[in-house]
Amino acid sequence: MIQYPCSWGKDGLSTKMQYNNRVVMASDYFIGLPQWKHPQWINTILSDREQPELSQYAASFSSVEGNTTFYGLPTTETVQRWYQQTPDGFRFCFKFPQAISHQSGLQHCEQALLETFRQLAPLEHKLGMLCLQLPARFGPSHLPQLAGFLQTLPAGFRYAVEVRHPAFFEGGEAEKQLNGLLHLMGVNRTMFDTRALFATTRTDPVTREALQQKPQLPLRVLATGDAPMLRFITPLHWQEGTEWLQPWVDKLLQWLDAGKTPFVFMHTPSNAEAPELARWLAQQLEQQRPGLKGFVDWKERPRARQRQPGLF
Repeated sequence: MIQYPCSWGKDGLSTKMQYNNRVVMASDYFIGLPQWKHPQWINTILSDREQPELSQYAASFSSVEGNTTFYGLPTTETVQRWYQQTPDGFRFCFKFPQAISHQSGLQHCEQALLETFRQLAPLEHKLGMLCLQLPARFGPSHLPQLAGFLQTLPAGFRYAVEVRHPAFFEGGEAEKQLNGLLHLMGVNRTMFDTRALFATTRTDPVTREALQQKPQLPLRVLATGDAPMLRFITPLHWQEGTEWLQPWVDKLLQWLDAGKTPFVFMHTPSNAEAPELARWLAQQLEQQRPGLKGFVDWKERPRARQRQPGLF
């Protein structure tokens, strides 16, 4: 049994994680992108050169995928800066390091797991989801390792698992066992919808690279936990993917009506137009459910106050 920091208490939550008795306004759903900065965003969501990029991003989006932790954990100072640059309602969704998910096979990784929670603890309630992305070689025979790993995780956090072994997409006993385990543990099965990308006929270099990197697996639409997580990628020009994205509007609203809190992350091959894609989805949701909280259109945000010139 891993001995997590005693300040977290028996349920995995520290006093700070209980928000110090603050009332934190949460979104109805969380929507974001796989990163919070991109050179192509300087004329849209990152137009204020004097404000931190993360702060500008978080003024519109309520969450972000944090892929950097897959390769290495941030310093305590960096995590504290992230906390300071985001509003109370913002949620970070970080991947477990590859040392845990890929290199160790979820075994004998107690120290790496403990270090992950220690480094991310300063985010307090802004740690929205911890995501375990498993390699394609992680198959049905490894389910006992997954079960043992999930049992060691502290309570009080949301978790998601993304699998890529074909056996977990065939509707057979392996997939039933996986889904049953995640249901039992209250862990969300990540849904990665790549259908629009693989339907494209484009042959440009950016698209070819995305086709090589992204998994082409059948789509599974199910909520095994209380925070269903969707990752969606379009072709290079995002408008070509809305036909595939439109049905998700009704599904997300169904989950909201069932008391669940979806996390949705929008991708394009280069992510240059990912903000516009996410904006389109948010607008579709709000048209059907006015007042839905989770996204603020950057075109409707108050303009930054102009600095007054000095006397000299």
